[in-house]
Amino acid sequence: MKKLLLTIGLFAGVLSYSQAWSGAGDQKVQGGFNIWGFGTGVAGSYDYGINSLISLGGGANVYFNEDEDNPFVFGRIGFHLQETLALPSELDIYPGVNMGVAGRNFGLGIYIGARYFFTENWGAFVEAGNNGSLGVSYSF
Repeated sequence: MKKLLLTIGLFAGVLSYSQAWSGAGDQKVQGGFNIWGFGTGVAGSYDYGINSLISLGGGANVYFNEDEDNPFVFGRIGFHLQETLALPSELDIYPGVNMGVAGRNFGLGIYIGARYFFTENWGAFVEAGNNGSLGVSYSF
């Protein structure tokens, strides 16, 4: 019983230090799979906190289909609602805009995403919109 209580206490302590968004200077990197859009594929992105509301970053998605691979390289701006919505520190909800190059064309997309951190550095994310993805997040 003592071991079980100790394990629960340590786990709760780890969770209490996780923070999905800390504002200015916060850095997050994400990697995962595209689950809709132009097909299935892989996605990666980076966000840097400008202030408690705004992040700037970039990323790339590659969609695989029968005809050809469709890369999308983009810059992005996100608006983090954790503080505005008084969310728990482990959770952040963020709408945003992607703008970049999709193959040989200009690409523009909107999304809404959520991150939940299980530890201080590791969490999961999901984004839905023009370019949806699901995967893991790492906080620096």
